[in-house]
Amino acid sequence: MQKIQSFTFRLTALAVFSLSILTFSASAQNFEKAPPLPKGMTGSDTNDPRAKLSPGLYDAGEISLGIKHISLLKKPAAFQLGTDDADSDKVKQMLGSIGIGDMTKIPKPDRLVLAQLSFANSDLAFQGNRLFMGNFYGMSIYDIADPANAKLLTSIVCPGGQGDVSVYKNLLFMSVEMPNGRLDCGTQGFAPPPPPPAGQENNPPLPAADKDRFRGVRIFDISDISNPKQVGAVQTCRGSHTHTLLVDPNDKKNVYIYVSGTSFVRQNEELEGCSDGMPDKNPDTALFRIDVIKVPVAAPQDSKIVSRPRIFTDEKTGAIAGLTDGGSHGDDGILKRPNPTDQCHDITVYPEIGLAAGACAGNGILLDIKDPADPKRIDAVNDPNYAYWHSASFSNDGKKVVFTDEWGGGLGARCRANDPNVWGANAVFNLSDNKLKFQNYYKLPAAQGDSENCVAHNGSLIPVPGRDIKVQAWYQGGISLMDFTDPMKPVEIAYFDRGPIDPNVLLLGGFWSAYWYNGAIYASEIARGLDIFELTPTEFLTQNEIDAARSVRTPELNVQMQQMIKYPKSLTIAKAYLDQLERSKALSAEELANLRQTIRDAENSKLKKKDAGKLKKLAPSIEQKAKTASGADAARMSAVAEILRKPAL
Repeated sequence: MQKIQSFTFRLTALAVFSLSILTFSASAQNFEKAPPLPKGMTGSDTNDPRAKLSPGLYDAGEISLGIKHISLLKKPAAFQLGTDDADSDKVKQMLGSIGIGDMTKIPKPDRLVLAQLSFANSDLAFQGNRLFMGNFYGMSIYDIADPANAKLLTSIVCPGGQGDVSVYKNLLFMSVEMPNGRLDCGTQGFAPPPPPPAGQENNPPLPAADKDRFRGVRIFDISDISNPKQVGAVQTCRGSHTHTLLVDPNDKKNVYIYVSGTSFVRQNEELEGCSDGMPDKNPDTALFRIDVIKVPVAAPQDSKIVSRPRIFTDEKTGAIAGLTDGGSHGDDGILKRPNPTDQCHDITVYPEIGLAAGACAGNGILLDIKDPADPKRIDAVNDPNYAYWHSASFSNDGKKVVFTDEWGGGLGARCRANDPNVWGANAVFNLSDNKLKFQNYYKLPAAQGDSENCVAHNGSLIPVPGRDIKVQAWYQGGISLMDFTDPMKPVEIAYFDRGPIDPNVLLLGGFWSAYWYNGAIYASEIARGLDIFELTPTEFLTQNEIDAARSVRTPELNVQMQQMIKYPKSLTIAKAYLDQLERSKALSAEELANLRQTIRDAENSKLKKKDAGKLKKLAPSIEQKAKTASGADAARMSAVAEILRKPAL
């Protein structure tokens, strides 16, 4: 979350009261209107039914297309602010815990936003029938064996933000970045630093060095799911805003953690070896790098940083500060001067293809990760329409990459009618010969209100064979399904949305993550809790396609470690392909009817020899048609022919 990084973490958490809080207040969008659209740009659709939903926390108006809401599990009490009184002792306590000693200089609406941030739900991970939900104040673990009747198993209070989680076997990893994190998971935080002298508000003092402070990656043993125990804690100079788990196919004894730190650099007195500054003055600066942690699976207490790759270096000159954003837009549309890129927000690894896509503030980058401890940059792109490169997803075949832009940092209303539809959006790239080539943008099409924080955020692939579909969170903009099979024409095919939490003040809320896992969509709702959804058929997505996606199962999911989807050679998958071939008119109505009837007969007879033989006889003609078809249809026909030759239920 860009504004959270640059203001909340770096400034607010350091008790910068006046100027920085006023800057934060602007991001809170207390009915600050969007400026006029820059010339030649288009905004969001105010006629979309999502644009006029009634407000509320638990009773807001809801609307959906192709997505059915199954349940909402409200946040556990430990993760609730529990008050809307900006003067309350609870608000004072929470602001104090993140280093704000005098809240009287903070506008009251912003006190609530900042205090709510201390309890915000964050990212998700999955293992078996369990869902792990991060929170700025700890984590919760849910039983999702029956998605319609999911239940809370346990919660752990362990402040430090932002609490992103990943899981591997009996280990859970948690990111900690804010300066209120303690080694012992204590809730008392630390004494706030003194306010800066008058005129020095933009140069705040660091919090006093303290050996009990923890900023980095916590490691829990979750063998006893009812009582997770912290068994390791690796400190880093900038903390861990996000992290990426990487399992090396060639190393079963260790896993690797790529740490993306986006906050201030702590003092050497607190963690030896830490210092900041530009690399021309300080070549040992903790900026302009990521940290790589090696975790011995059998001895997580021995985890340690094994490398600090300088992935922004100019390969020709060797300059550490080798990448810039190329100059990004301001809210007024005026291009700002280029800034050096010194951090990654999120890195998605794809071990099967040996690549990672890094969303790195000013750039989208491509990394070679064949040596997990020594990732190397092989390409980089920037874009003046992007304010902050936030996250990345590969297509299943590795031939496309979707990057998101978190303009406004998740705290601002950025889907209003006058907000350009190429800002705070997705950018779809083709990937060929390790080079990224821009194709088009996709942004939530429906206009959202002035009090709804909204911008592109976290999502994952939905395993519909023959198509590239991503489910994605847009904070208070809701959830959207983007089909980017044609990267030049990404299009929305389903959605779910609620009205604003409050019609008059922007309160922090909405969906942080929306991920598909083993047949359902699970969404981390920042203010409310855990939402669970299922897909329903529409003209854009058939029941056969949904059934095909549901047939794909995985034992574990950490979205930032992308896994190649492998489809069963079943008639369920074939029926999904046939629906797509009908949609594209690649097969005639007569051909489709014959194929479908033959498949039904085979299913009804449970693939008796006679009916299986009829399927095999149809395969050659489909394969022949594939030779003259183009693009995705050719691949679909070939896949259908392969299934027909060796059909399975």
